Amino acid sequence: MEEDVKDLLIPHIATDLTSLPEFIQNWFEENSNDIFSIWDHKGRALFFSKSTEQILGYTLSDLVDITWEDLIAPDDITTMKKQLDKKTEDEQLLTVHLKKNDESYIWCECKIIKKFHPTTKSEIFISIIKDITDKKEVEEMMVRSEKMSVAGQLAAGVAHEIRNPLTSIKGFLQLLQAGVNRKEVYYKIMIDEIEKMEKITSELLYISKPLTDQKEEELVDEMIEDVVKLLKSQAKLKNITIKHVQSENATITCDRSQIKQVLLNLIKNAIEAMEENGVIQVIVQEVNNKIRVDVIDEGPGISEEVIHKLGEPFFTTKQNGTGLGLMITKQILDRHNATLDIIQNSSKGSTFRIKFK
Repeated sequence: MEEDVKDLLIPHIATDLTSLPEFIQNWFEENSNDIFSIWDHKGRALFFSKSTEQILGYTLSDLVDITWEDLIAPDDITTMKKQLDKKTEDEQLLTVHLKKNDESYIWCECKIIKKFHPTTKSEIFISIIKDITDKKEVEEMMVRSEKMSVAGQLAAGVAHEIRNPLTSIKGFLQLLQAGVNRKEVYYKIMIDEIEKMEKITSELLYISKPLTDQKEEELVDEMIEDVVKLLKSQAKLKNITIKHVQSENATITCDRSQIKQVLLNLIKNAIEAMEENGVIQVIVQEVNNKIRVDVIDEGPGISEEVIHKLGEPFFTTKQNGTGLGLMITKQILDRHNATLDIIQNSSKGSTFRIKFK
């Protein structure tokens, strides 16, 4: 059965490319900015277009009997296997690292579709591979820029939140210097205040860390609480209360740092959208066995024409905004197979709804 498929395509991958019909050869050559490849159901290469030489540095003879596991970075193998094991024949889009001939890796976008031989019913996989290294570098640069912008905007609120514990600690130290009793009580209070500052500064430093891609099972409410601690001082400056409505033990498989970045962006946007005091609700629900997170503000709301533009690079309704926050949010959610819906509330304000599939 395997041989039937191989014979149908290319008998000898490196030496007999001319066995393809001329119109197919021409089409491949005319679209040489991407790599075109065909694989059997065991992941062995049946065909590579000549553009492989330019993009990955391999000659076609290097690729005889190679498997896709030989080309993909070890961290991406599990993800690729899950996608290829799916029964669907729908087109799939994956982002993976591919190994070049010099052992370095590049970011690639792989568009894959599964087909079946009409006679033998053997599976074959047809893929178009695009080098997106430059695009990824630009995205990462924008993420770093947005992170620094967010950190700067939070600095005033964080400074206010740290000043209060410092004032308390200074006062208790002065009392201890004066020789008052109840030292143990004062020590405990000072330790509590120091721990508060540690939590706030840890969360602030967390923002500046590079985004990783390590997905684990995480408690949604725990991540929200971490973000609320960081934003509470900024909300307090505007007399805004953040109300967190929890869903018991709601978990998702995610990269913790990335989803916390999403929550930070959305709750921070809600605070900035509100011109008067009020309440921001962060509601976690399980709907049809899927987790949903709503961030509901009491601001002026968003018009229909603006809603469709939100998330576009550099589009912003804020005077000092970068226009990158929601774009980055959507990119992160895409990587987590999640979506963001923006809803105009019936009374006032907007709802930003995350749905994890």
